[in-house]
Parts: sequence; C-alpha cells; structure tokens
Amino acid sequence: MKLHRTTRALLALAFTLVVWASAFAGIRAGLRSYSPGQLAVLRFLIASLVLVIYAAIAHFRRPAPRDLPGLILSGLIGISFYNIALNYGEVRVTAGAASLLIASVPIWTALLAAVFLQERLTFLGWLGAVASFVGVALIAGGEGEGIRLSLEALIILAAAITSAVYMILQKHYLGRYSALEFTAYSIWSGTLLMLPFGGGLWHALRTAPSSPTLAIIYLGIFPGALAYVGWAYVLSHGPAARTASLLYLIPVLAILIAWMWLREVPRLLSLLGGTIALAGVVMVNFWGKISSPATLAVAPRPEC
Repeated sequence: MKLHRTTRALLALAFTLVVWASAFAGIRAGLRSYSPGQLAVLRFLIASLVLVIYAAIAHFRRPAPRDLPGLILSGLIGISFYNIALNYGEVRVTAGAASLLIASVPIWTALLAAVFLQERLTFLGWLGAVASFVGVALIAGGEGEGIRLSLEALIILAAAITSAVYMILQKHYLGRYSALEFTAYSIWSGTLLMLPFGGGLWHALRTAPSSPTLAIIYLGIFPGALAYVGWAYVLSHGPAARTASLLYLIPVLAILIAWMWLREVPRLLSLLGGTIALAGVVMVNFWGKISSPATLAVAPRPEC
C-alpha cells in the first residue's frame, strides 16, 4: 500500500477505525433517551466545543471566502445529513440492513474518485472492493436480524452516498487546509445546520439518565471530533478510493469490540464475513494500484 507510511498516519488510522467501530454501540445507548435529531445535535455541539478550544490554542487560519460554499456544503452532507440519517436508521432499519448500506461507502467513493479525481483501481482492486462488501454482507446477516430493507433504508443509502461525496470534498480541500482546520470548519457548519433538529434537547438533558448522556459525550469527543480529524489526516496521505476501502475494517473491529467488551460471541457466519472483508482490503491496497500517478501527489499542506 503506497500511502505515506508515517507513524502519525498509521496511528491516526488505527485510532479512527477502532473509535468509529465503537460508535454504533454508543449511538444505540444514546437513543434510549434521546431522539435521533437530539443525539446528533448534542454529539456535535460537544465535538464543536472541543474543536473551538483547540482552535483558540492553535490559532487556525480563517477560510478563504472562495472556499466557504464548499466547506459549508461539506458540513451539510458529511455532518448534518449523514449523522441524522444514520441515527434515524438505527431506530427504523434493522441493524443488518443499516450496516450493509453504510458499508457501500467505499464503493461509492471509488466511483466518485474515478470521475472527479481521476483515480483508477485495477481489476483486482475492484474485485477486492466487491469481496469486502460481500464480507460485510455476511457479517450483517450473521449479527443482525437478516437483511430486510424498508422504505427508510433509502435514507441510509443516501447517507452512504453523501458520505462518499464528503470524502471527495475532503480530498479537494485537504490540499489547502490542514486536517484539523477542514474538520473544524465542516463540523462547525454542519452543527449549525442541524440545530433545527434538536427540538426538546434541553428537556431531554434534564430528564435522561446519566448513561445515555455519557455515551453521547463520548460520541462527541472521540468518534466525533478526534476521529473525524484522524480520518482527514489519513485521507490527506493517500488516494481516496484505496483509503476508503479501509472502512471495511470497521464492521470487523465492531464485532471484536462487542466480543471483548460486551461478551457477544460472534457467529460463524460473521467470522467468515470478517475474513473475506479483510482479504478484500488487502487486495485493494496491495494489488489495486491506481493507474494515474498524478493522484498520488497531494498539494503541500500544513500539518495538524
């Protein structure tokens, strides 16, 4: 895998994947006392506060006026819509179907990267992407209640597609801004745009037990602010299509976390799916070489 193998990038990758894998359990815990909109708003208010504190210390540069529309769009689709849709889906869509739909993000990213970034995967690269998707489908079938799609599942699919668009926008702006700066601007704008969905949040805060609220605080600090920064940093060090394929590791890690933390023993079908998903990631990143060398070059950027 011809990513820039810096220690910081590898640590950021490991941290982001593990923390994002834990987010699904945190969302389920938060939804016990908060609506999907309230959970998303509270989570990203916390994430925004973390980034405001850091920005005050690090003295972020102001975004250029010409970049404001794109940064706001990034916040709208990558933060506001994606997270509200995902939270809604965890209430209305079976766990198996939701995880399978979200697992399509790397495929949508590869397609969009081919169009907008001129990135090209080899045949083996595409085969690996499909294999990983099949592996995730087996995980979803083994851990969920079957793959039963509903009308609401279209919202989850739309969230997966907009997440892929968000990654393409990230790749564009990470040539001008650091990972921290881009993440802060997109999270701040996305949080402002989702505020109308947080009706009744103050009442929920006063009446909710401590456990769901602590779960949302965790979601805001770790899978929210820190993991989004970590992913932007990783994405700035490699091609979008192959970097996105690493997201296939999240369902595998989620099963391992549930196994160790919640004592939820995975089924044989899930273990088989995890093995196939891992094999697909290896295929994409070792034999899915992008044919356009221009895409491997990233414009100079300030580090985090």
